[in-house]
Amino acid sequence: MERVGSVISWIFSFKVYVLLPVLFFIIALVSRMPLGKALLQSLKVGIGFAGVFLIFDAFLGSMHPAVSAMVQARHLNFPIVDAGWPPLAAITWSSWIAPLIIILVLLVNVVMLLIRWTTVFYIDIWNYWHFALIGSMLLAVGIPLPVALAASLASAILVFKMSEMTTPYVQKETGIVGVSISPLTVAGFAPWGIAVNALIDKIPGLRRLSWNPSRSKGPWAVLGEPMIIGFFMGLLFGYLAAYELKQMFEMAIKIAAIMFLLPHCGALIGEATGYISQAASDRMAPLFGGRPISIAMDTGFLMKNPSVIVTGMLLMPISLALAFILPGNQVLPAGDLPNLMSIFSIIALISGGNVIRAVIISIPVIISFLYIATSLGPLITELAQKAGTLTGVSEGSALIVSSFTDGGNPVRFWIFELFRANVPALIGILPMAFLLWFAYKKSKTVGIQSETREPTDTNP
Repeated sequence: MERVGSVISWIFSFKVYVLLPVLFFIIALVSRMPLGKALLQSLKVGIGFAGVFLIFDAFLGSMHPAVSAMVQARHLNFPIVDAGWPPLAAITWSSWIAPLIIILVLLVNVVMLLIRWTTVFYIDIWNYWHFALIGSMLLAVGIPLPVALAASLASAILVFKMSEMTTPYVQKETGIVGVSISPLTVAGFAPWGIAVNALIDKIPGLRRLSWNPSRSKGPWAVLGEPMIIGFFMGLLFGYLAAYELKQMFEMAIKIAAIMFLLPHCGALIGEATGYISQAASDRMAPLFGGRPISIAMDTGFLMKNPSVIVTGMLLMPISLALAFILPGNQVLPAGDLPNLMSIFSIIALISGGNVIRAVIISIPVIISFLYIATSLGPLITELAQKAGTLTGVSEGSALIVSSFTDGGNPVRFWIFELFRANVPALIGILPMAFLLWFAYKKSKTVGIQSETREPTDTNP
């Protein structure tokens, strides 16, 4: 196992934008796509994801100093630092349990495909760290290894089914066939989004509120452009950070540029994955009784959708405002702010691109992020200290770190508490089962409708 662990650690030392093109190239060749086309489309996937990562790094490079300046200028006190999701991934990959979980999750996915328990081929192995993190957290609080492994596998099975729910919404809103959304932190909100969206449909007045940047027309439509939203968000954050006028406008232009470039990277990924996933689905369908198989992958291909980008942008200042006013919260969102575009992408799709509805559905989730990230701060700090993966967080350090979105994820937190035999988590099994059943049934009706409707997304 030690040798296997070393090999897996070496594989995962490569960035996701290196791993994914290799995987897609193999899938394309197995699907009998011509060599030249397979190479071109796979390379587009890698270039697109590399672009998304570079853009998010630039975004964080602008946002993090602004949030830090905001804390000083407004005399705010938040004792827990939002370090973002990368430290959690690093903690997980440094754990000895990670290689074992990767192998087991792959086996479970293949078995579920063979016995027709899922239609999702979960190729996004880089995001397996979400499953391994649960096992690492349980081991850290003294839970036996078999229970920790069971929790990681249970989370994977749940995510396979929730990822399956996303497939018809991806097809309906983007026109991409045979692709579903993979990360636990995104697909995990599909049941919530589907249920609350259905509830809003029943509320007079509220159900009529609509703003879809993809469909907006007229003289005010320009205000729905991601780059325009980015410009005004840059001005807002610059003002809150007490920047001088020059700094404020420089930040606004940078954010606007980022919002202009991001959809182009998303479109590149979407185009390439569309070709390969269709070929793979056609090739694999006979192996699984003629059923259509979807490829689960990260959300980079959705960054071409204006509603996804605008929803995430609007939720950034809302997250900060909630952090200021919620009693008992000790985390100020910073490192994970850019991640909001990815996290709530599925809710934007489920809402049919209606940004107003997507924001309403997302606010309770953000509130849960803040309180859970506050609660898990000490445990995440302990894991970071033991792993030595975060600068400034060593044994005996007074610094407390957490992650706003990944550390505060309510789906992972529920599974974590469930396998600790926490009574409220056990009570939550029935409501969760009903929510999953309702969302799964609803997604199937959307799948039928999406076969006869044109996609609502527009290319940049």
